[in-house]
Amino acid sequence: MRYLPLTASDRAQMLGVIGASSIDDLFVDVPKSARRAGLFDLPPHAGELEVERELGALAALNRPAGAGPFFCGAGAYRHHVPASVDHIIQRSEFLTSYTPYQPEIAQGTLQVLFEFQTQVAALTGLDVANASMYDGSTATAEAVMMAKRVTRREKAVLSGGLHPHYAAVTQTIAHAEGMTIERLAAAIDAEAAVIAAIDADTACVVVQTPNVFGVVTDVSAIAEAAHAAGALLIVVTTEAVSFGLLKSPGEMGADIAVAEGQSIGNALNFGGPYVGLFAAREKLVRQMPGRLCGETVDAEGRRGFVLTLSTREQHIRREKATSNICTNSGLCALAFTIHLSLLGEAGLRQLAAINHGKARALKTALEVIPGVEILTPRFFNEIAIRTPGSAAALVEAMLADGVVGGVPYSRLAPDAGLDDVLLLAVTETTTPEDIAALSAALTRRIGQ
Repeated sequence: MRYLPLTASDRAQMLGVIGASSIDDLFVDVPKSARRAGLFDLPPHAGELEVERELGALAALNRPAGAGPFFCGAGAYRHHVPASVDHIIQRSEFLTSYTPYQPEIAQGTLQVLFEFQTQVAALTGLDVANASMYDGSTATAEAVMMAKRVTRREKAVLSGGLHPHYAAVTQTIAHAEGMTIERLAAAIDAEAAVIAAIDADTACVVVQTPNVFGVVTDVSAIAEAAHAAGALLIVVTTEAVSFGLLKSPGEMGADIAVAEGQSIGNALNFGGPYVGLFAAREKLVRQMPGRLCGETVDAEGRRGFVLTLSTREQHIRREKATSNICTNSGLCALAFTIHLSLLGEAGLRQLAAINHGKARALKTALEVIPGVEILTPRFFNEIAIRTPGSAAALVEAMLADGVVGGVPYSRLAPDAGLDDVLLLAVTETTTPEDIAALSAALTRRIGQ
């Protein structure tokens, strides 16, 4: 039986109140050509057991990242998430909390957001962080819009090392805001081209490190060039674990830092949800998007937490609002904070060192494979290589060997003319056997 909560008499009574003779009267404004006669051709209802079997069979068509050698990265990374993270996020302090706009019943959520902000500020080397964005790409777009408000300029320069999806999201939102986006051509090492593109009209420069090709760059020279022209520097990071080993964006002169926090506390999840990190210098705090959680005391002097600076109502002011993001990735931010708290500073540094060590082992294995050219001169845990012929075809061929051999750059940017570039990522989950299997598969398939 279909689930219909209202009886026929209930529906007749409601129709009588509004003066309609039938349900069809409610749809008179919909053209007849757009209406459907009868029910959709869907299977009949099934019991819970049957539904579980059907969905299980569909899920089995997917291959989990942990099913074998796996080298995909390009903005989403397979890391080990301790079982304790999932256990702690289910505690009642977090499960029972409602929207943080009611602080009297949301102290658990508000405190963890405060701790999250503290962690993000420490990781990025900047003064203040917000209580998360939706993901790294939309955080990048929000940073560009923020730079426009601060500098009152209309042009943003996007590095050729920026992840193509991040660039595309930024272009979409900037177009609606009337901004000019200068997106530089894809480049393994993009520093010189970025500096050359800065002029007196530039509101901000967006650079990524490690970039989409895995290249680690000290962006201090770009920061100096941007500031000399009166522009802001926005630094993007897609691999949050790299904060444990590399110089922070703040140390390199960034005004705004954005990142994807998925690597810490959040599994791949077939594409999401993820959590965007956003931090800036204190002088820019009133132009920051999203929520900001602060510490205060109540009437009796007891420590408490509230949202501050940005009110709920400002998000519905449309074009007058600082930003129209009116929520955050609260659960993902919670998982991030719990995992990072469990690691601690020493644990994060150790985890980052392990990741880099795995990448060095990968580089050693790749160097001896005929036909492979390593393109990434300085890396954290991701390396780009050039292969003979199509990288996408090579990846498909390696699947027959049980190896998920990375991400072809052409999948991210089909028109970039880099069809022979393959992105390979390793993490603490990668074993020596995995690297050996990749090496064997590459050698076999390139030789065919």
